[in-house]
Amino acid sequence: MASLPPPLEIFPPLINSANPWATTLEDLRALYACPSTGAVTTRTSLVKGFPHDPEKHYYVFLDPASHEVSREATGKKTEEGHLTQNASLNSLGYSPITLEMYLGFIKTIVTEEKEKAPAAITARDNKKGFIVSVTGSPEEVAECYTLIARFKKEIDEDGLDMPLYMEINLSCPNIPNKPPPAYSREALGEYLDQLRGTITSSNATDLPRIPFGLKTPPFTHSTEYEVLMGALEDDADRCPGSGGVSQVSFLTATNTLGSCLAFSSPPLISESPSSTSSFETALPGYGTGGMAGAPLHPLALGNVATLRRILDAQERKQKLGHVRVVGIGGVLDAAGYRRMRAVGASLVGIGTGLGLKGVGIFGEIEKGLDGRW
Repeated sequence: MASLPPPLEIFPPLINSANPWATTLEDLRALYACPSTGAVTTRTSLVKGFPHDPEKHYYVFLDPASHEVSREATGKKTEEGHLTQNASLNSLGYSPITLEMYLGFIKTIVTEEKEKAPAAITARDNKKGFIVSVTGSPEEVAECYTLIARFKKEIDEDGLDMPLYMEINLSCPNIPNKPPPAYSREALGEYLDQLRGTITSSNATDLPRIPFGLKTPPFTHSTEYEVLMGALEDDADRCPGSGGVSQVSFLTATNTLGSCLAFSSPPLISESPSSTSSFETALPGYGTGGMAGAPLHPLALGNVATLRRILDAQERKQKLGHVRVVGIGGVLDAAGYRRMRAVGASLVGIGTGLGLKGVGIFGEIEKGLDGRW
Protein backbone atom coordinates (compact mmCIF):
# COMPACT_ATOMS: atom_id res chain seq x y z
CA MET A 1 0.00 0.00 0.00
CA ALA A 2 1.23 3.50 -0.86
CA SER A 3 2.72 5.50 2.00
CA LEU A 4 0.95 8.84 2.02
CA PRO A 5 2.61 12.00 3.33
CA PRO A 6 1.04 13.57 6.44
CA PRO A 7 -2.21 15.36 5.51
CA LEU A 8 -3.28 18.97 5.85
CA GLU A 9 -5.89 18.73 8.62
CA ILE A 10 -7.34 22.10 9.65
CA PHE A 11 -10.73 23.01 11.10
CA PRO A 12 -12.48 25.27 10.67
CA PRO A 13 -11.30 25.23 7.05
CA LEU A 14 -10.71 28.99 6.96
CA ILE A 15 -7.30 30.67 7.19
CA ASN A 16 -5.44 33.78 6.16
CA SER A 17 -3.13 33.62 3.19
CA ALA A 18 0.55 34.62 3.32
CA ASN A 19 0.14 38.38 2.88
CA PRO A 20 1.24 41.79 4.22
CA TRP A 21 -1.34 41.64 7.03
CA ALA A 22 0.38 38.57 8.49
CA THR A 23 3.82 40.13 8.90
CA THR A 24 4.34 41.12 12.52
CA LEU A 25 3.97 39.38 15.87
CA GLU A 26 0.91 41.56 16.51
CA ASP A 27 -0.64 40.48 13.18
CA LEU A 28 -0.13 36.80 13.92
CA ARG A 29 -1.28 37.14 17.51
CA ALA A 30 -4.61 38.65 16.40
CA LEU A 31 -5.14 35.98 13.74
CA TYR A 32 -4.38 33.19 16.23
CA ALA A 33 -6.80 34.63 18.78
CA CYS A 34 -9.62 34.70 16.22
CA PRO A 35 -11.93 31.71 16.88
CA SER A 36 -12.99 31.60 13.22
CA THR A 37 -9.53 30.73 11.87
CA GLY A 38 -8.48 27.10 11.82
CA ALA A 39 -4.79 27.96 11.44
CA VAL A 40 -2.57 30.98 10.87
CA THR A 41 -0.32 31.48 7.86
CA THR A 42 2.81 33.56 8.22
CA ARG A 43 3.93 35.97 5.54
CA THR A 44 6.44 34.32 3.21
CA SER A 45 9.94 34.43 4.73
CA LEU A 46 13.46 33.46 3.83
CA VAL A 47 16.26 32.11 5.97
CA LYS A 48 18.08 35.45 5.76
CA GLY A 49 15.12 37.78 5.23
CA PHE A 50 14.17 39.95 2.25
CA PRO A 51 15.66 43.43 1.59
CA HIS A 52 12.39 45.34 1.89
CA ASP A 53 12.40 48.88 0.45
CA PRO A 54 9.24 50.85 1.36
CA GLU A 55 9.75 53.11 -1.64
CA LYS A 56 9.56 50.14 -4.01
CA HIS A 57 7.64 47.48 -2.10
CA TYR A 58 4.09 48.32 -1.05
CA TYR A 59 0.44 47.61 -1.72
CA VAL A 60 -2.60 49.65 -2.69
CA PHE A 61 -6.33 49.00 -2.62
CA LEU A 62 -8.29 49.38 -5.83
CA ASP A 63 -11.84 50.12 -6.93
CA PRO A 64 -11.94 48.19 -10.24
CA ALA A 65 -14.91 50.20 -11.54
CA SER A 66 -13.42 53.69 -11.12
CA HIS A 67 -9.76 52.55 -10.98
CA GLU A 68 -9.28 54.76 -7.93
CA VAL A 69 -6.43 53.56 -5.74
CA SER A 70 -5.48 54.23 -2.15
CA ARG A 71 -2.82 53.03 0.24
CA GLU A 72 -5.51 52.83 2.90
CA ALA A 73 -8.78 50.91 3.00
CA THR A 74 -11.46 53.62 2.71
CA GLY A 75 -14.49 51.56 3.65
CA LYS A 76 -16.60 53.14 0.90
CA LYS A 77 -19.67 51.07 0.05
CA THR A 78 -22.25 50.89 -2.70
CA GLU A 79 -25.97 51.38 -2.01
CA GLU A 80 -26.21 47.59 -1.65
CA GLY A 81 -23.59 47.67 1.11
CA HIS A 82 -20.69 46.19 -0.90
CA LEU A 83 -17.21 47.66 -0.60
CA THR A 84 -16.22 49.70 -3.65
CA GLN A 85 -12.61 48.76 -2.98
CA ASN A 86 -12.50 45.02 -3.51
CA ALA A 87 -9.07 44.50 -5.05
CA SER A 88 -5.44 45.09 -4.22
CA LEU A 89 -2.21 45.51 -6.16
CA ASN A 90 1.22 45.04 -4.69
CA SER A 91 4.85 45.31 -5.68
CA LEU A 92 5.95 43.44 -2.56
CA GLY A 93 8.62 40.82 -2.40
CA TYR A 94 8.83 38.72 0.74
CA SER A 95 8.91 39.48 4.44
CA PRO A 96 11.91 41.33 5.86
CA ILE A 97 11.47 39.12 8.94
CA THR A 98 13.52 35.93 8.89
CA LEU A 99 12.15 32.41 9.26
CA GLU A 100 13.92 32.05 12.62
CA MET A 101 12.11 35.14 13.90
CA TYR A 102 8.74 33.79 12.73
CA LEU A 103 9.37 30.55 14.57
CA GLY A 104 10.09 32.66 17.64
CA PHE A 105 6.81 34.52 17.14
CA ILE A 106 4.96 31.21 16.97
CA LYS A 107 6.52 29.97 20.20
CA THR A 108 5.68 33.26 21.92
CA ILE A 109 2.04 33.15 20.82
CA VAL A 110 1.42 29.54 21.78
CA THR A 111 3.20 29.98 25.12
CA GLU A 112 1.08 33.05 25.88
CA GLU A 113 -2.13 31.23 25.03
CA LYS A 114 -1.23 28.19 27.11
CA GLU A 115 -0.46 30.40 30.10
CA LYS A 116 -3.87 32.07 29.79
CA ALA A 117 -5.72 28.77 29.67
CA PRO A 118 -4.70 25.38 28.27
CA ALA A 119 -7.90 25.19 26.21
CA ALA A 120 -7.10 28.49 24.48
CA ILE A 121 -4.60 26.85 22.15
CA THR A 122 -7.31 24.77 20.54
CA ALA A 123 -9.57 25.65 17.65
CA ARG A 124 -12.88 23.85 18.17
CA ASP A 125 -11.94 20.22 18.84
CA ASN A 126 -8.60 20.45 17.04
CA LYS A 127 -5.38 22.16 18.02
CA LYS A 128 -4.79 25.34 16.07
CA GLY A 129 -1.49 25.44 14.26
CA PHE A 130 0.54 27.49 11.82
CA ILE A 131 1.32 27.27 8.13
CA VAL A 132 4.84 28.64 7.81
CA SER A 133 5.25 30.14 4.34
CA VAL A 134 8.82 30.10 3.03
CA THR A 135 10.80 30.56 -0.16
CA GLY A 136 14.35 30.76 -1.48
CA SER A 137 16.59 28.53 -3.57
CA PRO A 138 16.03 24.75 -3.48
CA GLU A 139 18.85 24.44 -0.95
CA GLU A 140 17.44 27.26 1.18
CA VAL A 141 13.95 25.78 1.16
CA ALA A 142 15.39 22.43 2.24
CA GLU A 143 17.11 24.30 5.09
CA CYS A 144 13.76 25.88 5.98
CA TYR A 145 12.22 22.43 6.22
CA THR A 146 14.94 21.26 8.62
CA LEU A 147 14.57 24.37 10.77
CA ILE A 148 10.80 23.91 11.01
CA ALA A 149 11.13 20.19 11.77
CA ARG A 150 13.64 20.91 14.55
CA PHE A 151 11.37 23.61 15.92
CA LYS A 152 8.45 21.18 15.91
CA LYS A 153 10.48 18.65 17.89
CA GLU A 154 11.52 21.37 20.36
CA ILE A 155 8.01 22.64 21.06
CA ASP A 156 6.67 19.11 21.37
CA GLU A 157 9.31 18.37 24.00
CA ASP A 158 8.33 21.60 25.78
CA GLY A 159 4.71 20.47 25.96
CA LEU A 160 3.51 22.97 23.33
CA ASP A 161 2.36 20.33 20.87
CA MET A 162 0.63 21.96 17.89
CA PRO A 163 0.35 21.32 14.14
CA LEU A 164 2.94 22.89 11.85
CA TYR A 165 2.85 22.94 8.06
CA MET A 166 5.22 24.41 5.49
CA GLU A 167 4.03 26.25 2.39
CA ILE A 168 6.66 26.82 -0.29
CA ASN A 169 5.92 30.01 -2.21
CA LEU A 170 7.16 29.40 -5.77
CA SER A 171 4.89 31.94 -7.42
CA CYS A 172 5.67 35.57 -6.53
CA PRO A 173 5.45 37.68 -9.73
CA ASN A 174 7.37 40.66 -8.33
CA ILE A 175 10.97 39.42 -8.17
CA PRO A 176 13.05 40.90 -11.05
CA ASN A 177 14.82 38.37 -13.26
CA LYS A 178 13.41 35.47 -11.23
CA PRO A 179 10.34 33.98 -12.93
CA PRO A 180 8.13 31.90 -10.63
CA PRO A 181 9.66 28.40 -10.40
CA ALA A 182 6.17 26.85 -10.39
CA TYR A 183 5.95 27.50 -14.15
CA SER A 184 8.93 25.18 -14.79
CA ARG A 185 8.92 21.38 -14.46
CA GLU A 186 12.70 21.38 -14.16
CA ALA A 187 12.74 24.05 -11.45
CA LEU A 188 9.98 22.31 -9.50
CA GLY A 189 11.93 19.08 -9.74
CA GLU A 190 14.98 20.71 -8.17
CA TYR A 191 12.94 21.80 -5.14
CA LEU A 192 11.25 18.44 -4.72
CA ASP A 193 14.53 16.55 -5.12
CA GLN A 194 16.17 18.66 -2.42
CA LEU A 195 13.24 18.16 -0.08
CA ARG A 196 13.20 14.44 -0.69
CA GLY A 197 16.82 14.15 0.38
CA THR A 198 16.23 16.36 3.40
CA ILE A 199 13.18 14.42 4.57
CA THR A 200 15.06 11.14 4.29
CA SER A 201 17.87 12.64 6.33
CA SER A 202 15.39 14.10 8.83
CA ASN A 203 13.80 10.72 9.39
CA ALA A 204 17.22 9.27 10.08
CA THR A 205 17.85 11.89 12.76
CA ASP A 206 14.44 11.38 14.38
CA LEU A 207 12.90 14.71 13.36
CA PRO A 208 9.12 14.84 12.89
CA ARG A 209 7.68 14.84 9.39
CA ILE A 210 6.29 18.24 8.39
CA PRO A 211 3.46 18.28 5.83
CA PHE A 212 4.35 20.69 3.05
CA GLY A 213 2.73 22.15 -0.03
CA LEU A 214 3.44 24.39 -3.02
CA LYS A 215 1.91 27.81 -3.61
CA THR A 216 1.19 28.15 -7.30
CA PRO A 217 0.87 31.16 -9.61
CA PRO A 218 -2.27 31.78 -11.67
CA PHE A 219 -2.48 29.26 -14.50
CA THR A 220 -4.17 30.40 -17.70
CA HIS A 221 -3.70 27.47 -20.10
CA SER A 222 -3.47 23.70 -20.01
CA THR A 223 0.28 23.36 -20.50
CA GLU A 224 0.93 25.12 -17.18
CA TYR A 225 -1.13 22.53 -15.34
CA GLU A 226 0.70 19.76 -17.18
CA VAL A 227 4.05 21.21 -16.11
CA LEU A 228 2.99 21.10 -12.46
CA MET A 229 1.45 17.64 -12.67
CA GLY A 230 4.48 16.31 -14.50
CA ALA A 231 6.73 17.52 -11.69
CA LEU A 232 4.46 15.96 -9.05
CA GLU A 233 4.38 12.65 -10.93
CA ASP A 234 8.17 12.72 -11.28
CA ASP A 235 8.34 13.27 -7.53
CA ALA A 236 6.05 10.29 -6.91
CA ASP A 237 8.20 8.06 -9.09
CA ARG A 238 11.36 9.10 -7.23
CA CYS A 239 10.07 8.77 -3.66
CA PRO A 240 11.70 5.67 -2.14
CA GLY A 241 9.32 3.42 -0.29
CA SER A 242 6.30 5.63 -0.95
CA GLY A 243 4.59 3.21 -3.27
CA GLY A 244 4.63 5.82 -6.03
CA VAL A 245 2.98 8.69 -4.16
CA SER A 246 4.14 12.31 -4.25
CA GLN A 247 5.50 13.71 -0.98
CA VAL A 248 3.49 16.93 -1.50
CA SER A 249 0.50 17.25 0.85
CA PHE A 250 -1.23 20.29 -0.62
CA LEU A 251 -1.30 22.96 -3.31
CA THR A 252 -2.21 26.58 -2.56
CA ALA A 253 -3.95 28.19 -5.54
CA THR A 254 -3.48 30.93 -6.35
CA ASN A 255 -0.96 33.72 -5.90
CA THR A 256 -1.43 37.21 -7.32
CA LEU A 257 -1.62 37.92 -11.06
CA GLY A 258 1.48 39.82 -12.13
CA SER A 259 2.07 42.68 -14.56
CA CYS A 260 -0.98 44.63 -13.44
CA LEU A 261 -1.07 48.41 -13.22
CA ALA A 262 -3.00 51.10 -11.39
CA PHE A 263 -2.57 54.88 -11.38
CA SER A 264 -2.72 57.28 -8.47
CA SER A 265 -4.19 59.88 -10.84
CA PRO A 266 -5.48 59.70 -14.43
CA PRO A 267 -2.68 59.70 -17.03
CA LEU A 268 -2.79 62.29 -19.79
CA ILE A 269 -3.95 60.85 -23.10
CA SER A 270 -1.47 63.03 -24.98
CA GLU A 271 1.46 61.39 -23.26
CA SER A 272 3.09 58.43 -24.95
CA PRO A 273 3.18 55.08 -23.10
CA SER A 274 6.96 55.36 -22.87
CA SER A 275 6.89 58.81 -21.32
CA THR A 276 8.35 58.84 -17.82
CA SER A 277 5.87 61.43 -16.65
CA SER A 278 2.89 59.38 -17.79
CA PHE A 279 3.54 56.66 -15.26
CA GLU A 280 5.35 58.53 -12.51
CA THR A 281 1.99 58.34 -10.75
CA ALA A 282 1.59 54.63 -11.44
CA LEU A 283 1.08 52.40 -8.43
CA PRO A 284 2.87 50.25 -7.58
CA GLY A 285 5.05 50.69 -10.69
CA TYR A 286 4.80 50.10 -14.39
CA GLY A 287 4.16 46.44 -15.11
CA THR A 288 5.27 45.16 -11.69
CA GLY A 289 2.12 44.81 -9.60
CA GLY A 290 0.48 41.57 -8.52
CA MET A 291 -3.31 41.83 -8.48
CA ALA A 292 -5.54 40.13 -5.92
CA GLY A 293 -9.09 40.43 -4.64
CA ALA A 294 -12.41 40.25 -6.45
CA PRO A 295 -11.06 40.58 -10.04
CA LEU A 296 -8.87 37.52 -9.42
CA HIS A 297 -11.71 35.43 -8.02
CA PRO A 298 -12.99 33.84 -11.27
CA LEU A 299 -9.47 32.83 -12.27
CA ALA A 300 -8.74 31.45 -8.81
CA LEU A 301 -11.96 29.40 -8.89
CA GLY A 302 -10.97 28.02 -12.28
CA ASN A 303 -7.52 27.11 -11.01
CA VAL A 304 -8.87 25.30 -7.96
CA ALA A 305 -11.50 23.44 -9.98
CA THR A 306 -9.01 22.39 -12.65
CA LEU A 307 -6.38 21.27 -10.15
CA ARG A 308 -8.93 19.19 -8.23
CA ARG A 309 -10.20 17.57 -11.42
CA ILE A 310 -6.71 16.69 -12.66
CA LEU A 311 -5.54 15.38 -9.27
CA ASP A 312 -8.59 13.11 -9.09
CA ALA A 313 -8.37 11.86 -12.68
CA GLN A 314 -8.18 8.08 -12.84
CA GLU A 315 -4.71 8.04 -14.42
CA ARG A 316 -3.26 10.24 -11.65
CA LYS A 317 -5.36 9.45 -8.60
CA GLN A 318 -3.04 6.83 -7.11
CA LYS A 319 -0.02 9.16 -7.21
CA LEU A 320 -1.70 12.51 -6.59
CA GLY A 321 -5.25 12.01 -5.35
CA HIS A 322 -4.22 12.66 -1.74
CA VAL A 323 -3.02 16.21 -2.54
CA ARG A 324 -5.43 18.78 -1.10
CA VAL A 325 -6.09 22.19 -2.59
CA VAL A 326 -6.15 25.43 -0.60
CA GLY A 327 -8.32 27.95 -2.46
CA ILE A 328 -7.19 31.58 -2.33
CA GLY A 329 -8.17 34.53 -4.48
CA GLY A 330 -10.89 37.14 -4.06
CA VAL A 331 -12.85 35.53 -1.23
CA LEU A 332 -14.47 38.50 0.54
CA ASP A 333 -17.56 36.95 2.12
CA ALA A 334 -19.44 33.74 2.86
CA ALA A 335 -20.61 33.44 -0.76
CA GLY A 336 -17.01 33.51 -1.97
CA TYR A 337 -16.11 30.87 0.61
CA ARG A 338 -18.95 28.64 -0.60
CA ARG A 339 -17.81 28.98 -4.21
CA MET A 340 -14.28 27.93 -3.31
CA ARG A 341 -15.51 24.90 -1.40
CA ALA A 342 -17.89 23.99 -4.22
CA VAL A 343 -15.04 23.74 -6.75
CA GLY A 344 -12.92 21.48 -4.54
CA ALA A 345 -11.00 23.58 -2.03
CA SER A 346 -10.37 21.65 1.19
CA LEU A 347 -9.37 24.90 2.86
CA VAL A 348 -10.11 28.55 2.00
CA GLY A 349 -7.67 31.44 2.48
CA ILE A 350 -8.30 35.17 2.81
CA GLY A 351 -5.83 37.84 1.66
CA THR A 352 -7.16 41.14 0.33
CA GLY A 353 -10.31 40.75 2.42
CA LEU A 354 -8.15 40.74 5.55
CA GLY A 355 -6.51 43.97 4.47
CA LEU A 356 -9.85 45.59 3.72
CA LYS A 357 -11.91 44.40 6.69
CA GLY A 358 -9.43 43.29 9.31
CA VAL A 359 -9.56 40.07 11.33
CA GLY A 360 -13.32 40.50 11.71
CA ILE A 361 -13.79 39.16 8.17
CA PHE A 362 -13.35 35.60 9.47
CA GLY A 363 -16.16 35.89 11.98
CA GLU A 364 -18.30 37.59 9.33
CA ILE A 365 -17.79 34.63 6.99
CA GLU A 366 -18.51 32.09 9.73
CA LYS A 367 -21.71 33.91 10.64
CA GLY A 368 -22.77 33.91 6.99
CA LEU A 369 -22.24 30.16 6.79
CA ASP A 370 -24.54 29.51 9.74
CA GLY A 371 -22.35 26.66 10.98
CA ARG A 372 -22.23 24.86 7.61
CA TRP A 373 -18.51 24.72 6.96
